[in-house]
Amino acid sequence: MARPATAFLSAGSNMGNRRENLERALTSLRRAGVKARRVSPFYETEPVGFEEQPWFLNLAVEVETSLDPFELLDACLAIESAQGRIRTFRNAPRTLDLDILLYGDLVISSPKLVIPHPRLEERRFVLAPLAQVAPDVMHPVLRKPIRSLLENCRDSSTVRVFSPGGPP
Repeated sequence: MARPATAFLSAGSNMGNRRENLERALTSLRRAGVKARRVSPFYETEPVGFEEQPWFLNLAVEVETSLDPFELLDACLAIESAQGRIRTFRNAPRTLDLDILLYGDLVISSPKLVIPHPRLEERRFVLAPLAQVAPDVMHPVLRKPIRSLLENCRDSSTVRVFSPGGPP
């Protein structure tokens, strides 16, 4: 059995019961042998890319896993599929999106998997929750802490801590 590694995941949903979708994803990760150590608050985020869709609920989670990066990717894809994710077009609405943001200090660039996640430093909807669980973790390519990436992010889309009954 491989030595446990620390990874950081992003989860998002904008179809159905967004909060329930994310909570179910955390439960499914645990069943797949992926232990959540720290989970960010839920963030409500404006769609980026394809804007004519409902707002997202996003979170970031620090996990401990004995799965290698490709096994973790397969587990994430299986969880998305089990929750009804259908890939129609880039940035389309989705019941669940699970992304591996970081896996230890690994840098992977393969046709199937890229770590650190591409454009991580350009996406406030990823950085804000990630900074809640990993402010001092270093981006292995940019060699900057997540907190600094968030402070310098040029993305101006709306990202706010989710408050049920708050603005849409």
